[in-house]
Amino acid sequence: MTKAIHLHGKVHVAGQLQEADFAALAEAGIRTVVCNRPDGEAEGQLSSAEAQKWAQDAGLEFRYQPVAGYEVSDEAVVEMFSMLEASLQGPILFYCRTGTRCTLLWAQSAVAELGSEAVTRIAATAGYDLEPIRDILVERLDTAKAIAA
Repeated sequence: MTKAIHLHGKVHVAGQLQEADFAALAEAGIRTVVCNRPDGEAEGQLSSAEAQKWAQDAGLEFRYQPVAGYEVSDEAVVEMFSMLEASLQGPILFYCRTGTRCTLLWAQSAVAELGSEAVTRIAATAGYDLEPIRDILVERLDTAKAIAA
C-alpha cells in the first residue's frame, strides 16, 4: 500500500496510488482523495477515471485537479489547492507521483497561516524538501503580511 503522510490539519499526501489503496485509505479514515497528477504523465500510471471509480467504490469523495510540475508555484494553482482544502470533507489525501508536488502546493497555501519555518519543518518531518521553493514561500508570506496590514 502507498503510505499516506499527514502534513497538517486535515491534509495528507501520498505518491501514486494503486487500486488496493482506496479501500485501505477509507478504512484509515480518509474521506476525500484529490489527484494532482495529470493523466498520461507517465506510462502505465493509474488514470483519474480509474482512481475516481475505485475511490467511489470505497465510499470516498474524489476530485481531479491535475498540476504539472512546472505549474507548482502558479498563483491560480495554489489558490485552487487552498479552495479545495477549505471546501472538501476531511481528512483529505492529495496525491501525485511522489507526494512532493502536493506538499509544495500545501506549503504555499499554508505559509500565510503557519509561517515559512513551520511549513518547512512540517514538510521536512514528512520527508519533503522545500528548499526549491524557499524564495516563493518567503514572497507569499510577505504578501500575506502586507495584505493583512
